[in-house]
Amino acid sequence: MRRGPVVAAIVLSMFMSAMEATVVATAMPTVVADLHGIELYGWVTAIYMLASTVTIPLWGKLADLRGRRPVMLAGMALFLVGSVLSGAAGGMVALIAFRGIQGAGAGALQPVALTIIGDLFTIEERGRMQGIFGAVWGLAAISGPLLGGLIVHTLGWRWVFFVNVPFGLLSAAMLVTFYRDPERSAAPGRLDVAGAVLLTVTVLALLAGVGGRSPAVALPIAALGLAAFLAVERRASEPMIPLSLFGDPVIATASVAGALMGSVMMASLTYLPLHVQAVLRGTPTAAGTAVAPMLIGWPVASAVAGRLMARTSYRVLVRTGLVAVGVATFALWRLLHAGAGTSAMRAVMLVFGAGMGLANTALIVMVQERAGFAMRGVATASTMFFRTIGGAVAVGALGALLAGQVAGDVPEAVLREMLGPEHGAGLDPAVLHAAGGHLAGAMVTVFGVIAVLGGLAALTGPLFPAVQRHATRPRDVVAAE
Repeated sequence: MRRGPVVAAIVLSMFMSAMEATVVATAMPTVVADLHGIELYGWVTAIYMLASTVTIPLWGKLADLRGRRPVMLAGMALFLVGSVLSGAAGGMVALIAFRGIQGAGAGALQPVALTIIGDLFTIEERGRMQGIFGAVWGLAAISGPLLGGLIVHTLGWRWVFFVNVPFGLLSAAMLVTFYRDPERSAAPGRLDVAGAVLLTVTVLALLAGVGGRSPAVALPIAALGLAAFLAVERRASEPMIPLSLFGDPVIATASVAGALMGSVMMASLTYLPLHVQAVLRGTPTAAGTAVAPMLIGWPVASAVAGRLMARTSYRVLVRTGLVAVGVATFALWRLLHAGAGTSAMRAVMLVFGAGMGLANTALIVMVQERAGFAMRGVATASTMFFRTIGGAVAVGALGALLAGQVAGDVPEAVLREMLGPEHGAGLDPAVLHAAGGHLAGAMVTVFGVIAVLGGLAALTGPLFPAVQRHATRPRDVVAAE
């Protein structure tokens, strides 16, 4: 096994994930204008997050039980199938369904990739590896919005999904050729199917409830599903999410912080482009570049954190990053309240991304160090599960809040015109002005909630205990060629 080509394959898969965030966010207002269904706007992202959320622990557990490579390849195949189907969707309902397939595959990409890195590199080397991954996210952040805007204007929005295919195929070919799994000392255990089903039901009901879909029914179902899931996990020989993990205060606190970071990250990526296009009447490219600085600040700060981990404590990095996230979300809310333009938003999103990079890098390394080889896959996946479910719940709930805020004030036909290529130029000026005012007020409310979530994330920083660093080598470090 050669580490260089394996890292290259992982870099390609992460580049694909990073591009997904910026390219699709850039195209979504145009997609809604074409396929209609503004009330389903949030669900195009939420269903992707839902599918990836409920499958992250499953992929992580499978990686521990069946091996990293077959699980990574299976997830990549499902992601590419969903990408192609999403590009061919003929309506919003079909697009949502196909995004679900895409999200189910995406659930494997980042957690299993990070697990492979944890297998191949020491703690010190993992810190330095963040520089490489930082460059990947930076390149995707810069090129994603520009590529997304170019594709929407020239080839059409469908091609923002098709662009994933060449990256995925090349990454899979390199993994097949150059990577082998570490040997396991025991035969694989039995997969916790009951836990997987109950977790899926619980998350589905939770997202339906917070999204305004029969909450009086959905939320009690979510509560019952959670109780049943916890009961099953206590008895399962190979639980989907081992509850013993959360007896560790580091992993427990990281899960709470991750959920809050995921909520503010995905909500900002989803609703800031909508604000730029519908309220500020910007182009799809302008909408993408409004969020792109977050995906530049993140990798740069992540690379810095990787180097600082050898000199300072994990806790300092986490606390500093979470404070930056809280300050940035508050500043973003104030900017929208003041009617500021995109230049100021870009500066704030850069700080936001830097905070995410500092905190997230230290969190992942901390969790992997505490879990050890046998549970590294499920521990990494569990941490990402809470970050993802936080994002999915926030996007769904804020979508319902936004729809309720503009219901009766902004007709769907008017909103489609505002999101179209002419940005409502054919509408009566009085109608356009009134609709823009209503939508701007609703966006201030949405980002006020995001600011509260960012503040709660900052408050989790002091809860992190001190972590003793151990300079142990991973189980299967391969000599570099």
